[in-house]
Amino acid sequence: MDFSAIRQASENYLPKMSAFLRDLIKIPGESCTEEGVIRRIAKEMEAVGFDKVEIDPMGNVLGYMGIGKKLIAFDAHIDTVGIGELSNWTFDPYEGFEDDECIGGRGASDQLGGIVSSVYGARIMKDLGLIPEDVTVLVAGTVQEEDCDGLCWQYIINEDKIRPEFVVITEPTDGNIYRGHRGRMEIRVEVKGISCHGSAPERGENAIYKMADIIQEVKALNDRLHFDPFLGKGTLTVTQIFYNSPSRCAVADMCAISVDRRLTDGETYLSALEEISCLPSVGKYGAEVSMYKYTSPSWTELLYPTDCYFPTWVLPVEHPAVQAVVESYSGMFGEPKVDKWTFSTNGVSIMGREGIPCVGLGPGKEAQAHAPNEKTWKADLVKCAAIYAAIPKLYAKDK
Repeated sequence: MDFSAIRQASENYLPKMSAFLRDLIKIPGESCTEEGVIRRIAKEMEAVGFDKVEIDPMGNVLGYMGIGKKLIAFDAHIDTVGIGELSNWTFDPYEGFEDDECIGGRGASDQLGGIVSSVYGARIMKDLGLIPEDVTVLVAGTVQEEDCDGLCWQYIINEDKIRPEFVVITEPTDGNIYRGHRGRMEIRVEVKGISCHGSAPERGENAIYKMADIIQEVKALNDRLHFDPFLGKGTLTVTQIFYNSPSRCAVADMCAISVDRRLTDGETYLSALEEISCLPSVGKYGAEVSMYKYTSPSWTELLYPTDCYFPTWVLPVEHPAVQAVVESYSGMFGEPKVDKWTFSTNGVSIMGREGIPCVGLGPGKEAQAHAPNEKTWKADLVKCAAIYAAIPKLYAKDK
């Protein structure tokens, strides 16, 4: 394989990749509102010569190169979070900026750069004849990941009936290759009280006081959670609190909390729910422990509810998919570090739920995600597009 030709082709496409990324940044595309971004990606796919481009009923854009039976996919979620406090930005988050090294704007690292490198990686495959006859390459621009990671791929796999041999997840990887991350789930704990007038609180049962005891036990539970040598320790933290009271002069008769639970290898949603259910104050006060459901419709108004459970996944380093990505990387850019994400990705469904192998490699840095003054690096766009371009042929060779 002529790695130097692949790398040169990617460098030649940098002006087009930069212009494409800047166009995408200018289109606001938070979860459930991604239509403009999706249609701009479809237009680019058609312009660079994808063999087939379609938008599925959920609103994911799917671009295909090749006609083989083996399907290798590149996933890039194309929704972003909001901009937060505008005063924290030193430039317009949607107008963005560009200099010799970087492109800035909301979504630059998380993760519009991933779809840009994927589209042009596929173009390089076509230019240089890098797609084996028995392989089709799918580039998927996926929706609603920021709201509900993996929901898009639950739909793609179970409703579109698309099942790749493996998937490259193009979330930012800080120049490394990733092969897993912790899972997560969203838990609600609710306790009831009895309201009464605030002037005589002893007549009632204050749900907030009950929850205060539960919160202290939840906090202590975090220190006792399972540790995995590769992924690290499971964690949990209280992220929201809610209450109900007839007035500011009345004892609260309901209090609830949301818990963000990060699951390491060996933990399940059942074990996580049981750990909280078994806390002394949860039992003492008869608190209800449950898992949230996600029920927001996509930009196409399709409703596809799911539990807010996002399983852990880890792919062994010796797996052919990992080795194909490592070989492509090392052929052009030296020996890579193989590691893991801190945050969660669509891999929770692709591999965590469905068992389809995933490997992570994407432009940008994790620390840029959801932060003000977000940016990515042009060198990363070139690097990832080049590495992507060589993967199908290397994987087919190993198989």
